[in-house]
Amino acid sequence: VLVELNAEREKQGEEPFANPRNVAAGAITVLDPRVCAERKLRMFVHGIGHCEGLQSDNHIDFLEELRGYGLPATPMVKKFADLEQAIAHCETLIEQLHDLDFEVDGLVLKANRFDQREELGVRSKSPRWLIAYKWEKWEAITRLNAISVQVGKTGAITPVAELEPVELDRTIVSRASLHNAEEIERKDIRVGDVVVVEKAGRIIPHIVRVEKHKRKGSLRKYKFPTQCPECETELVKDEGGVYIRCTNIHCPAQVRERVRYYASRTAMDIEGLGDKVVEQLVSQGLVSGYGDLYRLQVEQVTELERMGSRSATSLIRNIDGSKQQGLARLLNALSIRHVGARVASILAREFGSMEKLQAASVEELNAVNEIGEIIAESLYEFLHGEFGSETIDDLRKQDVNMEAEQAAEPVSDSLKGKTFVVTGTLSKYTRDQIKSLIEQNGGKNSSSVSSKTDYLVAGEKAGSKLAKAEKAGVAVLSEDEFEQLISG
Repeated sequence: VLVELNAEREKQGEEPFANPRNVAAGAITVLDPRVCAERKLRMFVHGIGHCEGLQSDNHIDFLEELRGYGLPATPMVKKFADLEQAIAHCETLIEQLHDLDFEVDGLVLKANRFDQREELGVRSKSPRWLIAYKWEKWEAITRLNAISVQVGKTGAITPVAELEPVELDRTIVSRASLHNAEEIERKDIRVGDVVVVEKAGRIIPHIVRVEKHKRKGSLRKYKFPTQCPECETELVKDEGGVYIRCTNIHCPAQVRERVRYYASRTAMDIEGLGDKVVEQLVSQGLVSGYGDLYRLQVEQVTELERMGSRSATSLIRNIDGSKQQGLARLLNALSIRHVGARVASILAREFGSMEKLQAASVEELNAVNEIGEIIAESLYEFLHGEFGSETIDDLRKQDVNMEAEQAAEPVSDSLKGKTFVVTGTLSKYTRDQIKSLIEQNGGKNSSSVSSKTDYLVAGEKAGSKLAKAEKAGVAVLSEDEFEQLISG
């Protein structure tokens, strides 16, 4: 709507609007319904003002009641049993913002029951029963020079915008994700267009909209490829989904991406197995699956570009050490569709071993809290399909640990009641080690800085979380200071 409105204003010689907020605020300020009609304003009904005859006693039922009246209630609202689950859902939603057909600058966490809201009451300017979950957002205008495509670890073909370099949040951005073919079509993105590119929080840069009033001449619509750019396999669109995939499980691009992810910090954490090394191992036929990593010899690795004997020995040692990472990390590392780090952790805690997980039915998997039908079916298909079962058997033969780690015994309660956020590059610990130490000493970990944060443990290149902590008056600790805090 903003794109169409700006194109019309350009024709009439008027200044285009900078963003949707300006359009809406201006239309409402004018107090003329005809202006609102021209600007095609839409709304979501989200809360209660003066009300009589309400049937609901909680927010979720209230939204359903509104829909029953034909009113457009707030979409994508969910209820959670605890704050940790709600924050995890917020993080997931933030990653999906590009799929929305309206712009968002924050999320809101609310107490569901109205009687609890009444008991909590309000401050002078805001209620005590809700929290705004916001992130910093940066925008810039630049030109789209080309569209390239990448093959992901599950075969998804992701289009990428090649941009005229532009500064965003003190960094130069020259590429942005276009996510999928439907995104390009919905926003009518064409090579040569002037576009608005946005970076919000930790989200990778993406194109918000096309400035169609600045489109010069007749630009051709983008035609999505029909074959994999790497192995030329015919591409297939997900049934009922938006992603277009290469279905060749042995596609070199997929193998590279799967091995790269397998070695990443949140997966098997194999130091030294970077992108360039992975690329050489796959292109030279030394690695075509995870199990091949454990069969590598020092002599083979030494022959790789920029790999001396010492580096090769260190890499082989690190690969061998990854065998003990445990079930949760392994499940995440296997690139099973819909199974990320959080889902992997839940499954490891619930089943305890790969053997028990393989013995579970789809119904048993689906019965686990937070494991929906789609995840359960995807996981079952991987565990019992030819590729998945052969992969697991091969890793088992290489003595990869497929048991869940036992929860560490508490060491002390010196950090009891304290909430920590860890950020930056640490020198003494890995991120997981320091988080484990926090929990063993009675503390709680959080992923984002808020008014509830007691301490930020900051390494090098701490970035925006450090700035936010300093602004909020949160105590900032080095690793040495953290150790002193534990020891009292």
